[in-house]
Amino acid sequence: MKAVVSKLHCSSAEEEMVVRRRPHVVNGGGFVVTDRKEKIVFKIDGCGVLGTRGDLVLRDGDGNDLLLIHKKGGIVQALSIHNKWRGYSYDYQGSPKPVFTLRDPKNSCFSITNSIRISVQPGNCYFDVRGYFPDRDCSIIDSAGNVIAQVTGWIGSRDIYKVVIEANVDKAFVFGVIAVLDYIYGESTSC
Repeated sequence: MKAVVSKLHCSSAEEEMVVRRRPHVVNGGGFVVTDRKEKIVFKIDGCGVLGTRGDLVLRDGDGNDLLLIHKKGGIVQALSIHNKWRGYSYDYQGSPKPVFTLRDPKNSCFSITNSIRISVQPGNCYFDVRGYFPDRDCSIIDSAGNVIAQVTGWIGSRDIYKVVIEANVDKAFVFGVIAVLDYIYGESTSC
């Protein structure tokens, strides 16, 4: 798989990451992603920290911004049967560059499918989310039907879960998608 955000976040082997949700009363919500050695790899902040509905930021373990994720708004969006989220990375000059668009069906009688689809720019590459994120039982599937990441629950806790990411998959992209899922389902990144 080609890196979506950066090759720096791809690993040559499968990795298991642990996600810990932060309560809204502590640091404004969001979540922290750690590796097996409990080193912080990513931090995700939502509107509890940013103060803006529909904006998410994914940072690396050192606090550097990797992705700005924004929910599209406006009159055209209000009339659409899907909500659109756009993920932007930063180029070497610090300018935002679009890297993916995620479409999720609105709760509407006009919505034919409940599928969540992610399109990657540039090109015709896409991914689907299958399963149900609130149950911590979902996968991100590439256009060839291969599972690139699997979310599974942690026994005895809703605030901790694990994500297994296949080799050569961009972890920043995966956790950008998970941040949007967290927001869509009203969890730690939402207001």
